[in-house]
Amino acid sequence: MKLYLKTKDYSVSGEDFELIYDKEKEMLVTTPVPQNLDKYYQSENYISHTDSKKSLIDRLYQAVKLWNLKKKVQIIDNQIVKRKSILDFGAGTGDFLAFSKAKGFEVFGIEPNASARRRAQEKEVQLVPNIQELAQKKFQVITLWHVLEHLPNVDTHIEQLIPYLENEGVLIVAVPNYKSWDAKHYKSFWAAYDVPRHLSHFSRTAIAQIFDKHGLKLVSIRPMIFDAFYVSMLSEKYKGSNLHFVKGFFKGLWSNLNALFTKEYSSLIYVLKKQV
Repeated sequence: MKLYLKTKDYSVSGEDFELIYDKEKEMLVTTPVPQNLDKYYQSENYISHTDSKKSLIDRLYQAVKLWNLKKKVQIIDNQIVKRKSILDFGAGTGDFLAFSKAKGFEVFGIEPNASARRRAQEKEVQLVPNIQELAQKKFQVITLWHVLEHLPNVDTHIEQLIPYLENEGVLIVAVPNYKSWDAKHYKSFWAAYDVPRHLSHFSRTAIAQIFDKHGLKLVSIRPMIFDAFYVSMLSEKYKGSNLHFVKGFFKGLWSNLNALFTKEYSSLIYVLKKQV
């Protein structure tokens, strides 16, 4: 393994980190991994746990959220016959589960952050802090929306989740794509590196390899179009740009246009099925 890039935590601590390239898996690994990762999430800047609408970028994030929720359920509907049960691993403030519940799914969620769980409860979504608190129930669908990159010991977490997935059940993973145009353009400023909260950084090859050995077959890959805009705006802000909103919009647009040919969008959704 070799050094790929030096970057820093722009949103919380300002500390420096390195990304190491794993050639065999075709992925990046964040180093060093802090002993107390929790403190890097204790910030209003960490929007996945706050529902913040303070800044223009925050408001954009929240506005796009509803469109994304509709697309997520649509992706699930394309893979199943009848809506039954969903387990959302890393459920954040519960928006996806609240939306899915309104669409007729029985919903369950895991979220270790206590503040995020309280916000989810306000939306009438009950979350548990860890998988051990779930009964031995089987789920039709398990989702990890921008969660896999946060997990230490990825294989261990996948092994824990597999028994909860029905035979021929669907597992959906969304992660940033370090091979996208915006990642290559912004380099160390790319907001989706989000070190040290993001411990792993995946390519298409990495996702296929990791899940294949756990008996999950990759059946489709879908883009997250709006991520390029949001990430580019945030990246411009990290660079100190006075016009980060405008510049980020056009950089995000260019990244998406580039991805029409390369298929390397800023973030990708991977749909996997459990093999019997």
